[in-house]
Order: sequence, then C-alpha cells, then structure tokens
Amino acid sequence: MEHCTVLILAAGQGTRMRSSLPKVLHPLAGRPLLGHILTTVRQLHPTRLIVVIGHQADRVQAAFDDADIFWVYQAEQLGTAHAVRCAMPELTDQQGELLILSGDTPLIELQLLQALLLLHRQENNGVTVVSMTQERPTGYGRIVRDGQGQLQRIVEEKDASCEERLITEVNSGVYCVSLRGLFGWLEQISAENAQREYYLPDLLALAVREGCAGVLHHADALSLAGVNDRQQLSILERALRDKLVADWQRRGVTFTDPASCWLASDVVIGPDSIIEPNVILGGATIIGEACHIGPFCEIQHSQIGDACHIKGFCHLEEAILDGKNEVGPYARLRPGTVLAEGARVGNFCELKKAHIGENSKINHLAYIGDTTMGRGVNVGAGTITCNYDGQKKHQTIIEDGVFIGSDSQLVAPVRIGEQAVIGAGTTVTKEVPAGALAVSRVTQTHIANWHKRKN
Repeated sequence: MEHCTVLILAAGQGTRMRSSLPKVLHPLAGRPLLGHILTTVRQLHPTRLIVVIGHQADRVQAAFDDADIFWVYQAEQLGTAHAVRCAMPELTDQQGELLILSGDTPLIELQLLQALLLLHRQENNGVTVVSMTQERPTGYGRIVRDGQGQLQRIVEEKDASCEERLITEVNSGVYCVSLRGLFGWLEQISAENAQREYYLPDLLALAVREGCAGVLHHADALSLAGVNDRQQLSILERALRDKLVADWQRRGVTFTDPASCWLASDVVIGPDSIIEPNVILGGATIIGEACHIGPFCEIQHSQIGDACHIKGFCHLEEAILDGKNEVGPYARLRPGTVLAEGARVGNFCELKKAHIGENSKINHLAYIGDTTMGRGVNVGAGTITCNYDGQKKHQTIIEDGVFIGSDSQLVAPVRIGEQAVIGAGTTVTKEVPAGALAVSRVTQTHIANWHKRKN
C-alpha cells in the first residue's frame, strides 16, 4: 500500500448528539469513535495520517496524543471539500492516493479500504467512492447513474429532486482520490447549493467529466454507518458488541447469554472461559484461560489469571489476580488489589491497595486496605484494617500463616508477625510478635439475676 495518505474529517460539531463532548470522542465499546478509525487505518501503514479538527479542537487533540498524527485546524466548517482544502499544506509533498474518511464511521473495515485502493488502482481512477444501499436513505447523498447504470454524480439530499430522493444507493463518505488531480478539482468546487457549502462529493462529478470516476458498492451498510445521534450510537454499540462476542466465541469462549453482556473492544479472554449473563468487561481487561465469570459482575482495567472463578455480583477495578483465585459473591476489589495464586476473597469483602499472598483467605464481611499479606493467612469475618487516621493512610503488614479471629480491628501502621494469632474481637494497636496470641478483650463478667432486675 505504498504512497497511501489517509485524511480523516473530524471537525464537525455533532449538534444532534446534544452533548458538550465532541462527537468523535463519544465512546463506543470503551473507545472514542475516532479511536476506532485510527486503529483501522494504521493497519494500512499510511505515509501520512492527517486528522482535520475544528469544534473543541484542543480537546480532541488531547485525547489522542499520538506522534504519528498530523493535526489540521478548520476554523470555519464550510463543508467537507473545505476541510480537505485546509489540509492542503500537509498534502502537497505526498504522492499516490489519498483515502478520505469521516471521523464518525467507527465500524469501517480494513478489508474494505484495501479493496477500495485496489479497485482505484486497477481502474486507474481519479476518484473512487464507496457506496452502500439504504432502504431509508434519509440524510445521505444519492448516487446518480445514467440509463446504462454508469455513474454520473452524487447529489446531496437537500439539493436532490423528488425522484432522486427515491434512490437507495447512497454515498458512504469514503473516497479514494489520486493526489495528482485533487488540487485542481478542489479549485473548481463552488458553494452554489442549498447549504452554501463546499461539497466533497462534487469531486466525483468533476472526475466523471474527465472519465476517471469509479464506485465500489459495499454490501454491509452497517460497517459504513455514521453516528449522528445517540440512537445511532446505541445501534452501533449493539452491533459491535455482537461482533466482539462472536469473535471470542470462535476462539473458544462461552457466553451463556451474549445479548445481556457488554465488553470493551480491547478486552482479551482466554479459551474455555465462561461468561455468564449481565457481565460488563471494561477497557484493557485481560481474562485468562478456563475462568468463570458469574452473573452481574463488572470488571474494569483488570488482569485475571487462568482458572479464576469470579462469582456473581462482584466489582473489580484495576485489580490483578495471579490465577486459581476465587472471589465473591458480592465482593469489591478496588484499584491496587493483587491476589497471588490460590488466594480467596469471599462475600461482602472490600479490598483496596492490598497484596494478598498465596492461598490466603478473606472469606466474609471484611475490609482490607493498604495491606501486604503473606501466604496462608486466614482472616475471620468482620475483620477490618483501620488504615486512615483522618489525615494519612497507613500500612498494615500481615506475615505468613497468621490467623485473625472474627471482628478484629488492625489499627495501622501495624505489623502482625509470622504464625501469630489474633483472638476474636481484638483491637490491635501495636506490633504482634511472631507466634504470639494477641487478645485485647476485657474480662467477661456476669451479673446475676439480670433478667429479674430488668423486669
């Protein structure tokens, strides 16, 4: 794909989104719309990658701090051809073909772009456009052909006649243009139309006049669909979800109810894993082989090792599980939590910045924060680490083989020595030596005849 330059148009306001967020930054499967297109076109290894920005340009550029992007600013949005004109300084030293895409078509496929380039070169076209068929083509420019089916022009909907509006073959907004003719054609495009804008589709009419125009019809209209409002965004969200799930199913992952799950585009799942209904798998999450993710779990930015079982209703964020771990149900692992192999966290437990050693167990109703825990530790129900003194967070260190009785409080900073035992109901405020028993309960007393006195 030598001498292929890519130009992405991303300057529009996206007013129909009704949002303070630029349209191209709206997330789809956990990634901005523009991010999907950038990922796809980079696989072409373009000689130059140019993005035209306008509305909230600084915000869009800040979201993609990538060295390979040449940013072009379109101060006034005077149409798509005007956007290409704004990019001229970045195009004058380029050769070959220019691929032009819209920043709001996130599902466009690499294979289509490759086919477009191939057809353009084989037919020696000056301009080749990708068309698609829409049963209800509202909002799209129509592909106008003559009686022999030969391409004539593209007419925008607002400029189309009643007859032309009945045409269902429409312009996708994806073009391949030979740079040798682009500059001259742009000079000939005027704003004599209903919108008073410079239309990029007018390139095609100019190329038709010179006998070097072509069209590639693509059957999958959904992969070329743009996002103009929230409803269209949700349609593509569902479509991409279905595609991602199908891809992982082909790789050996079981989804027991695919339609109820959601996963980000960069999630990785190992074979023989089972994903139960209503699971959310967020950005950059990696799930190993033979894992079982129970229903109604949400896992964000986490790494789950092989053979882990996350039971229902758990929430994991920026957590690392080394493997063969059991979590939940109803457990929350907050950022900085690391479970070594074989460690277990049970129901209604919360962990934060806690490193839990191999085969240690925190099975019931516990809060463990800012803690380093060794191997083979058993934490009783209702245990908490008191890691915050009102001003600073402090560390708790629990060494190998410690047994912590139920309803204990470990007031940080504190260290519990190897093989120590903390009696149930103990408040630990100072270091417990290795092998010692720590008990802070007051002596149990009985008041005789209390029942009679109470009455």
